[in-house]
Amino acid sequence: MKPLPSLLLLATVGCATAFAGDAPPTRKPLPYAQCIQTDRINEWHIVDKRTAVVRTGPYRYAVHLKADCPRLGIGVPGFLLHASESGKVAGEGRICGGLGETVSARDQPPCAISSVELIDKASFERMRKHAARHGSGAELPPSR
Repeated sequence: MKPLPSLLLLATVGCATAFAGDAPPTRKPLPYAQCIQTDRINEWHIVDKRTAVVRTGPYRYAVHLKADCPRLGIGVPGFLLHASESGKVAGEGRICGGLGETVSARDQPPCAISSVELIDKASFERMRKHAARHGSGAELPPSR
């Protein structure tokens, strides 16, 4: 009966490895100087239920969400980025792709952000063309 514990150990390791392979890759937050400045958003586009693109002047970003956020972009305001509590303490409400950052729309609970990445103009334009909804910084509430 000694082979049974070894067999259980192998099965456990196999399951853990299988689940670890299904986990999404972890991304590091952007450096503070490269983060989205929420008070400088010129335009935003909802590409799909888990992806939005944002432009702040010459900088363009892809915002990836942890789960589907189907009502994003609906209503006014349709796209609100919320800094984490530590981000609020640091000031300026920048969004870097760190823990606790969320996005929401009017009458919708917040959706967790999984990552934020800088993208080039061509990628932004390509994603923007497929966007279901869009808006501008003019509809966003003033930063506090």
